[in-house]
Amino acid sequence: MPTTTLTISGMQSDECLRTVMNAIQDLPHIGYVEVSLETGHAEIEHGTLVSEGDIRAAIEDAGFPTR
Repeated sequence: MPTTTLTISGMQSDECLRTVMNAIQDLPHIGYVEVSLETGHAEIEHGTLVSEGDIRAAIEDAGFPTR
């Protein structure tokens, strides 16, 4: 499975972390997800039917900019 690594801005609490995790996990074909509140880094393992753009859009739609 492809892995995408992103930096997410604006997460300040466990609630923010849950919001981001839920946004990612609501996408189809998501495998392993690790998001660090401390560093803002996310590592997402996903199927080929989900692009990095899809993941970025889901996170940004939840209110958190990505780089």
